[in-house]
Amino acid sequence: MLNSRIKLRHLQAFLEVARQRSFARAAERLAITQPGVSKTIRELEEILGTGLFERTPQGVALTQAGLTLLRHAGPALRALEEGVGAIGDSHRDTRWLRVGALSTVESRLLPEALQRWHGNGSPYGEVGVNVVTGPSAFLLSRLRRGELDLVVGRMTEAREIHDLAFEHLYYERLLLVVRAGHPLAGVDPLAAEALTDHPWVLPPPQTTLRQQVDSFCVRHALSLPSRLLETLSLPLSRGYALASDAIWVAPEEAVADALARGELCELSLALERQGGSVGLCTNASLRPSLALEAFCETLREVATGAIRA
Repeated sequence: MLNSRIKLRHLQAFLEVARQRSFARAAERLAITQPGVSKTIRELEEILGTGLFERTPQGVALTQAGLTLLRHAGPALRALEEGVGAIGDSHRDTRWLRVGALSTVESRLLPEALQRWHGNGSPYGEVGVNVVTGPSAFLLSRLRRGELDLVVGRMTEAREIHDLAFEHLYYERLLLVVRAGHPLAGVDPLAAEALTDHPWVLPPPQTTLRQQVDSFCVRHALSLPSRLLETLSLPLSRGYALASDAIWVAPEEAVADALARGELCELSLALERQGGSVGLCTNASLRPSLALEAFCETLREVATGAIRA
């Protein structure tokens, strides 16, 4: 009988460390902290009463006990996933769609797609959509584990995307925007060093959007100011930018309406030219439901309309 103290999270962490040969890479793939992975493995080793990994110059290697567990745990978890998937298949027409959304699509693409999804008389329009937000590493790890059906947004720079299927929809830039009447609004040409005289609102570290900010700073030999607001919350970012002299690093979609109304202004110094690829990411190892395929088509239609507009 399986020891009741052994949980699914123990086996998932064990298999990911075994695959990656690294606690740090396993933590990235699972979207948890490295100390969290180490603690989980330590708990499993204590339950089993033996070590499962040993450190080497190249990373970590499985012990003999670890190899034995790997031979059995891998097939067992795959069988469990197939069983859960089979149950999902039997209810495929009625279950909810589980969608991961990055901040780049929260303002226009996803809301318009959802409105069309529930309002166009589609046979799948009665299917509910559960939307989870967060950084790409978190969402893509959940997609890989089968906990999400789809992730939408700008994510091609994410390391976690390499074994998933990505479909490009359109390019979107990150913009440097400020409130109307800001001291830097309308200044052209704008010296890069002038940006550091003001607070910044930008994506948190370890996100794909922050990588573009870091690249911009390297190109212009800038150091970020100490007055920073790091968040993925669009309402918080917008409110702070409108009420202060902060410079907001914003997805173009999120500020398009405010720019058109004149509430916000784009600075003359471009953070990036073309922008990143916004698209749909799915787990190719899982068979998509008809509802998921229909929802992806709705997203494509909305994206095509936005490009033409």
